[in-house]
Amino acid sequence: MTESFRRSGAYEDPRGDGQDPFPYRQQHASSPVNPEWPAPPAHPPAFPPAYPPAQPSQPPKKRAKGPVALLAAVAIAAAAVGGGTAFAFQELTGKDTVASSSTSTNVVPTGQRGSIAAIAKAVSPSVVEITASLAGGTSTGSGVIISSGGEILTNNHVIAGASSVKARTSDGKSYTAQVVGTDSSKDLALIKLDGASGLKPAALGNSDGVAVGDQVVAIGSPEGLTGTVTSGIVSALDRDVTVSTDENQGQGQGDGQWPFEFGGRHFNGDTGSSTTTYKAIQTDASLNPGNSGGALIDANGNVVGINSAMYSAAAASDSSSAGSVGLGFAIPINTVKADLAKLRAGSQS
Repeated sequence: MTESFRRSGAYEDPRGDGQDPFPYRQQHASSPVNPEWPAPPAHPPAFPPAYPPAQPSQPPKKRAKGPVALLAAVAIAAAAVGGGTAFAFQELTGKDTVASSSTSTNVVPTGQRGSIAAIAKAVSPSVVEITASLAGGTSTGSGVIISSGGEILTNNHVIAGASSVKARTSDGKSYTAQVVGTDSSKDLALIKLDGASGLKPAALGNSDGVAVGDQVVAIGSPEGLTGTVTSGIVSALDRDVTVSTDENQGQGQGDGQWPFEFGGRHFNGDTGSSTTTYKAIQTDASLNPGNSGGALIDANGNVVGINSAMYSAAAASDSSSAGSVGLGFAIPINTVKADLAKLRAGSQS
């Protein structure tokens, strides 16, 4: 933010009547002036000045320098534009502050609002590919960076039952990850990358402001294709999606799918007897196996949901022909934010 400051008294007229206190000074900057030999006035003033001579002004106080002044400037900027400055504050202080906002911030330039290319450019560095090693093979999913130190939000079903977890960022760097906390009732998990720093966190938006018909963009790693971008609209809200809470259900032949129930029908396998139901955002943005845990993003570049489930027209036991038919579901980001403290505290449920 560019700020303009004026030193005390720099433009003030001692008389307060708007007249020039020095009527005989040079008026035209283009005229030659010798600073060593200023020209005397042609005639002395006929009357003494009607005001006392100006007192020498006190030298301006030096502005505070260092972290205190810089933090104050960041705080001013944060008040002006909201949660979008949280990342800047986080980088300044070195703390893992989530870039979050109760309102929508402009992650993409205002003039490019709704541009899929601009959204992809701004948010893709904040989405990672996750590979979980399971007893029966591996599972691929996605995750969203929420702090520069490597905190990653994803679905619980992406990492459930994994003996080890790895993540790859958009620039190709690979990290080993540790599971910090899980919440199977909301199908959420928080992992932390080992030795990560300087990552770009996504801005978490406000899912309460999402409306049917809003444009959205999905970013994830379907079928291991890192950084895949698809787009669509919000096609419905508050859909009841039922998922398994039993990690022994597995991810359906290691393909990253997870059994879920919607509208009384089972998809991608049987959810079993231990289930939970959450309210989801429905979207027609293309979601495929591996998109789980990735970002659903609004026109301003804010994450409004964590992609979690997809309808498959294929038979439940035939994942080889599964694919998007325009019915995907995402966990609202406000649900995620409400659960974040619990996940950070290391809850395993």
